[in-house]
Amino acid sequence: MGSPPAGTDGPLARPFWKSLGWGLLVPVSFTAGGFLAQYPHGLVVAGVVVALAALAVAATLAGGVWHRPGAAVVLSCAGLALTFFAGPGLYELYMRTAGKPVHAVVAHVEKRDARRGADLSCTVVEAGGGRAVHHLTEQQNCSTDLKPSQAVTLRTDPAGLLKPRLPDGPGDGGDTALALEIAAGLFVVTGAATFSASLRRRAE
Repeated sequence: MGSPPAGTDGPLARPFWKSLGWGLLVPVSFTAGGFLAQYPHGLVVAGVVVALAALAVAATLAGGVWHRPGAAVVLSCAGLALTFFAGPGLYELYMRTAGKPVHAVVAHVEKRDARRGADLSCTVVEAGGGRAVHHLTEQQNCSTDLKPSQAVTLRTDPAGLLKPRLPDGPGDGGDTALALEIAAGLFVVTGAATFSASLRRRAE
């Protein structure tokens, strides 16, 4: 009795579906780590842990278990890059689409010297009854284009976990789309490298 052809239920079909599962799980884990790292406090650590765990598992499987060192290098580099692009891109997309608009006024813009260079800090006061004060950085779109007493529309997280986001400055409107396009490409590269390494694994 012959073996079932590939693509049907049977022993030959299992490696394909298992490889496909790894090809999805690894880039999704890198993406999740990048997005979690956008949250303040403990979730930043959780995001870093998820991304590093994905890197360790993927590199160990591809390079050690499946004996595909070339694929291990590709998916490790692409996976880490995916974390850096997917996190900010998804944060900006989430805040643009789901963020609640709140009228506010810029109170202060400060440029502070740091080890890695000058950092910008914007103090923004909500115009509503609560008059909540937010201290935002360049990650939340603080820029030198903003001036004290300038009226702005913040985007606030409905869940209350992410910091508010200031509106895009001149010429910044395409940054989110570009980051997401790069992240999508890296997602495909990471998944394809993982899938290929798993499907073509060598036994010693």
